[in-house]
Amino acid sequence: MPTSWTKFGVEPTLCVDLVKHIKNCTNLEFCGLMTIGMLDYSFTPKNFKLLSSCRSEVSKALDISEEQCELSMGMSADFEQADSISLILHIEMGSTNVRVGSTIFGAREYPKKQTQ
Repeated sequence: MPTSWTKFGVEPTLCVDLVKHIKNCTNLEFCGLMTIGMLDYSFTPKNFKLLSSCRSEVSKALDISEEQCELSMGMSADFEQADSISLILHIEMGSTNVRVGSTIFGAREYPKKQTQ
């Protein structure tokens, strides 16, 4: 169950099937996997280990090296987190990409929905 209905993806057990489907789409190019960590940082290592495991399964199924499958784990809030869970942890867990857009550009402003 997604924690936010605006941000969700595929169940880990379906990851390989989705990537195989993407590989068969002529106008798409698979380059890696991404996760948005939970707001509760105590679960972050578990989430990132799960994505790293998905990368291993995808790499094996596609017969590619793990280095050919990017891992995007971590965002601005993770970068700014001052406790023991830090950016270094994300990199140590295999992240090849950390998204820090809101630190650079500021928080997104979403348009208000019109009520009918």
